Amino acid sequence: MSRTVIVVIDGFGVGAMPDAGVLRPGDLAADTCGHVLDHCGRTLHLPALGKLGLGLVHPHAGLARSTPLPVAAGRAALGYPGADTFAGHQTMMGADFSKVTVARLAEHLDEVGSALRAAGHRVELLDGKPLLVVDGAVLVHDNLEADPGINWNTSGRLEDFPFASILSIARTVRTVAPVARVIAVGGHASAPLSSYVRDGDASTVGLDTPASGFYRNSGLEVQHLGAELDHTRQLPALAAAAGIPVTLVGKAADILECASAVRRPAVPTPEVLAHTLEAARRPGLVVANVQETDLAGHQQDVRRFGEVLEEVDAGLLELLSLLDSPDDRLIVTGDHGNDPTIGHAFHTREYVPVLIHRPSAPGVELLPDAGSLADVGATAAVALGLDPAGLANGVAFSPAGV
Repeated sequence: MSRTVIVVIDGFGVGAMPDAGVLRPGDLAADTCGHVLDHCGRTLHLPALGKLGLGLVHPHAGLARSTPLPVAAGRAALGYPGADTFAGHQTMMGADFSKVTVARLAEHLDEVGSALRAAGHRVELLDGKPLLVVDGAVLVHDNLEADPGINWNTSGRLEDFPFASILSIARTVRTVAPVARVIAVGGHASAPLSSYVRDGDASTVGLDTPASGFYRNSGLEVQHLGAELDHTRQLPALAAAAGIPVTLVGKAADILECASAVRRPAVPTPEVLAHTLEAARRPGLVVANVQETDLAGHQQDVRRFGEVLEEVDAGLLELLSLLDSPDDRLIVTGDHGNDPTIGHAFHTREYVPVLIHRPSAPGVELLPDAGSLADVGATAAVALGLDPAGLANGVAFSPAGV
């Protein structure tokens, strides 16, 4: 049995998609890869990404235009609305996000309010704003930490309600929400949450969660309720059903579904890489997410982004030496952009690299742009000997799975 390892460098884009400026015109200049290389303050040492063909898909002077390794290199459009880690990973694993929309809560107040009242809750607006107060204390609101309209939150103080009650409200909201995620959040704050409500971008209104103290205080509880998906038609479940061992590492362990998967959640990059290398020593599918690049993007910290890229590169060198059987595959990609130089802390809607190491191939192949990240999952399926038609979405780059 072969080994296929997918490493997702979270927030690692290679240039703006044509519609990147719809929400913020300045995002048409987004280029996470290029701007990190240009503004890190020193020359980055990225030999593995160079060997994997990053310079073939990004025209940066600091990247090699050739590689001695047998690789297939290209880039992928996101294939889902907005720029979001959850939607990106679900799409990459073969989900069809065509019915998921970007929407402000204000556009769906009547439906959400009706669903909550039907479930027995008391619902009212907060001072006439497009934000709901449920049972006098729990807020249903736009998420202000992601791009406007990507996610909604249901937030409550654990001083007022147990998390189970907050989660129950979120589940009711999920039944009518068109957005990718409804996030239930419970934490401790010293004042009523209404005092931390503020206006966000694009006419959104929500809770300023960092200001509330939820992140500073202990006891934070969070659960992500994703859009309804047929997870049996995603790559991890498809592989598991065929008897292929599945390991999910880092943030992938938190957001992907597969009942039989081995899960190795972690945030520190060395820990993510160590789990990935350990899993890659055995046959099967490994999907790993390196989150600290994305965190550096949110913090607009170019230097830190570069440091994490170098850590990832060192891990990729080890994976390249390990995955040497003819049918092994190493696929390195991203889920969206997060340009730390763009002037805001949101994700950027960028193409992402698709770099595939294939030990049995005769040389280098330049891939056409993929229309969706789902094509990455379909290609991995073929490499594992699976029929990509079993996925809800995606087309392999070639019948041979490159």
